Amino acid sequence: MTSLPVLEPAADTACCPPAAPPLGAAEALSTAAIFKALADPNRLRLLSIVKAAESGESCVCDLTEPLDLGQPTVSHHLKILVDAGLLHREKRGTWAYYSLVPGALGRIGELLESL
Repeated sequence: MTSLPVLEPAADTACCPPAAPPLGAAEALSTAAIFKALADPNRLRLLSIVKAAESGESCVCDLTEPLDLGQPTVSHHLKILVDAGLLHREKRGTWAYYSLVPGALGRIGELLESL
C-alpha cells in the first residue's frame, strides 16, 4: 500500500502585503481637508487650469473668466486649495499667482492607495 506524502505548512510568508495601519485622528482630519477641497467642481477646474498653464502658474486675474465666477469667489476657492496644500500662492504687486505644490497630486493618489 502506498502512503500519501505528508504536506508541510508553507513558509511563513503572507500571501498579501500587510495592511497599512488605520488612520489616526489627526491624519484623518488632514486627509479629509484635502478631499473636501477636491469635492468642489470649481476647485477641480482651478487645479486643472493651473496645471495646464504653459508657465506652470496662473494669475488670479486669468482664472475668473474660465469659471465664469467673480474674483472674490475664485479667490475663496483658491484659498481652500492653498490651505489644503495643493496650490502655492505668490503675491506680485496687486496680483496673486498660483502654482501646483510639487508632488501634491501624487500624494492624493498615495492617500487613496493607503485607505
